[in-house]
Amino acid sequence: MAKGTGVRPATPRRWTYSFAAVSLLCLAVQAVQKADLTGDSTVATINHSMSLLQRLQELLHNGNASDTTLRVRTSGSDEIKVFHTHQLMLSLQSEIFESLLHNQTILTLHEPPDSAALFEKFIRYLYCGEISILLHQAIPLHRLASKYRVSSLQRGVSEYMKSRLASDSNQGHVVGWYHYAVRIGDEALQESCLQFLAWNLSAVMGSAEWASVSIDLLLLLLERSDLVLQSELELYTAVEEWIATHKPEDPVVEKMLRSLRYPMISPSHLFHLQKQSLVMMKHYNVVQDLLFQAFQFHSASPIHFAKYFDVNCSMFLPRNYLSTAWGSPWVINNPARDDRSTSFQTQLGPSNHDSAKRVTWNVLFSPRWLPVSLRPVYSDSVSGAIQSIRIEDGRPRLVITPATTSSDFAGVSFQKTILVGVRQQGKVFIKHAYSFHQSTDEVADFLVHADLQKRTSEYLIDNSLHLHIIVKPVYHSLIKIKK
Repeated sequence: MAKGTGVRPATPRRWTYSFAAVSLLCLAVQAVQKADLTGDSTVATINHSMSLLQRLQELLHNGNASDTTLRVRTSGSDEIKVFHTHQLMLSLQSEIFESLLHNQTILTLHEPPDSAALFEKFIRYLYCGEISILLHQAIPLHRLASKYRVSSLQRGVSEYMKSRLASDSNQGHVVGWYHYAVRIGDEALQESCLQFLAWNLSAVMGSAEWASVSIDLLLLLLERSDLVLQSELELYTAVEEWIATHKPEDPVVEKMLRSLRYPMISPSHLFHLQKQSLVMMKHYNVVQDLLFQAFQFHSASPIHFAKYFDVNCSMFLPRNYLSTAWGSPWVINNPARDDRSTSFQTQLGPSNHDSAKRVTWNVLFSPRWLPVSLRPVYSDSVSGAIQSIRIEDGRPRLVITPATTSSDFAGVSFQKTILVGVRQQGKVFIKHAYSFHQSTDEVADFLVHADLQKRTSEYLIDNSLHLHIIVKPVYHSLIKIKK
């Protein structure tokens, strides 16, 4: 069954006249703009661009003066969608159409069902340069834009996808977008999706989207130290669930199990896993050495342990755990108002040997801190007494310092990470993260692009700044950190 869009043209003369009028209008607008540069006060701009766009859409809708027919077929269906179009409009936007339409006026195109369903929307974009997108339409629209090399639409859909990672959807969409980005080689979109998944892994593991994670994606995530989740035990449980669902080959399972950081799991939980985890019992021989090393790590001080074992690997580096042992949430109401401070405690280190030792941290937040270069300068002259300083000259500042020093700090430094939560469609996601080490007490670029004066700022939730501060120990011998 054929489905038509538009009607066949009455005469080709009307088509020629329509585009002659468009050309004349463009020349007239250019002439007016050129005259405007002379500074003549009598010049006025006449803008009929909206009516021009409307006329162009009417050309597509009515099929007036059409000289090209597109027939869109879908595998597994007898339906053919027919579009009466104009070669000039297609060729202006797409070099592929320009090539395909050379010496022919009827094209048969084969598209997958999801792309075919959006083909009319895609063609309309070629006429008016505007399109509306829903989450589930992003991939098929980007696929069409890529296939026909409509670069402006490609860029637009990619930016839409990167800006909608935190949008809510029933089945989730970020994992699917990541896999699509890998297939087409869009590295920027890959990294955006991967970063979002890493910072919001707890939410992803608890959703239906977790089952759609591929082997390669899961292995990539397990390598990272910037994963944000409750604990390493939560990650083990989610990986075990994924393995039970997908039943991959033994070498894949073994690689996944060896990517987990067992020293970050308490001895009591490790004993439990050895007796209760079906995956652990089946593949125990593969991770036996790692478990033995984890128990040794928990039985001695980290510095003593480092004398006999190599701790220069990510196995002994905590990820960004949200449990109270490693940090604290901090909600700052009306953050643009004045300075605030808080304090919290963290465990000295992940070793069970240090489980009773705590470090107290003091945190200072200032919404309008001024660098030395912008601070007031005083002089003897009256006219130059004080420089004019504006509120917007300051920038947000966050300083984290230990309340005391201790001999227990020997051989240990601390990496500090500040997570900033944002809310989209009623859910809170991590969209910004800042990390720095003990060699400095503050983040250099903390909220550098945030306008805390605006209640509608994407960094604020109900006019409050939602932070989660994480402090994790790093042993001095751990020189290279694997992300």
